[in-house]
Amino acid sequence: MSDRDSTTRNLSIIGSTGSIGRQALEVVAADPERFRVVALAADRNVALIAEQSRQFRPELVAVRDQTAADELRRRLAPERIPVYGGTEGLLAAATATRADLVVVAVVGSAGLPLTLAAIAAGKDVALANKETLVAGGELVTRAARERGIRLIPVDSEHSALLQCLAGSRAAEVRRLVLTASGGPFRGYSRDRLATVTPEMALNHPTWAMGPKISVDSATLVNKGLEVIEAHWLFGVEFERIDVVVHPQSLVHSLVEFVDGTHLAQVGPPDMRRPIQYALTYPRRQPAPWPGLDLAKAAAMTFEAVDTKAFPSLRLAYEAGKMGGTATAVLSAADEVAVGLFLERRIGFLDIERVVEEVLLRHIPQPAPTLAGIMAADEWARAEAKKAAAGRR
Repeated sequence: MSDRDSTTRNLSIIGSTGSIGRQALEVVAADPERFRVVALAADRNVALIAEQSRQFRPELVAVRDQTAADELRRRLAPERIPVYGGTEGLLAAATATRADLVVVAVVGSAGLPLTLAAIAAGKDVALANKETLVAGGELVTRAARERGIRLIPVDSEHSALLQCLAGSRAAEVRRLVLTASGGPFRGYSRDRLATVTPEMALNHPTWAMGPKISVDSATLVNKGLEVIEAHWLFGVEFERIDVVVHPQSLVHSLVEFVDGTHLAQVGPPDMRRPIQYALTYPRRQPAPWPGLDLAKAAAMTFEAVDTKAFPSLRLAYEAGKMGGTATAVLSAADEVAVGLFLERRIGFLDIERVVEEVLLRHIPQPAPTLAGIMAADEWARAEAKKAAAGRR
């Protein structure tokens, strides 16, 4: 048995103070004999990462914000835990010597260079950052293949697909089907969507998520990003990846095989379960959280996506098929637009309009390098701000 499949995992968790990071640490705390945290990294939440550090005693801690790093050093001085700051600190966590699995759970394009650094250092990656594969899927998957690194999805939809595809051959698969809850505005007209506020968008009906992902779920751009992720994770063409609305969020995704059979992964809407699966992969371990009682579960229904009301899903497919830097531009423009919406500087429907306007201005560059991807990301952010300024 190889070290990477041993029963004990040494973890580096990047984004430990975010929603996924906190739940990953819940999984660790529930099975301390199986996991050891060797590195923690976050943005600037000093109070929480200090608390996490005292509980899990990592070998190093990092925060992106340098001022926060100074404060964290003061707080952790009695524990004598080394504290790193800035981008270099996050890279130190991504390449921590004793880590054999790096959980990348930061938001945005910052996840791409950290994931590439972890792969270059020979670490398996549990990926909970959509933008990494959306912006740099070709680059990341090629690097992982060359190094023999496992990219293990953490998102519930891609975890479901991984489980449903286990043991199957590529020739047996007809299509992948991602499920979407429909978000908080399922059934809304365009006129009604124009009245949506940030508070309304953050009130997801079934999942507890961070602000960015919650808004992306409300626009359905989140599902478009997941389609692009699935393309790179599983090597399936965009024409064979579909999305259906499943409001109960119990079926997390499905695979249709060439004989017409569907396999679905079913479970409660609880991110701790796919996180645990990623942390123990390829093994499946007992979980301390309640499972799904089928006799008490709601009826499971499915419906087509209303792409007229929610055109962001179409934009994601178009960017994916363009290839090259188009998906990096999609991701960056959306990140800026969502931020401006949360700041009440643009309306809800302006998010998709800004993204579409930026995509129309972009000429995709093929086979991008990391530098090319980051340049496209920077360009898209500037263009998104310009596009948004014209809508105020």
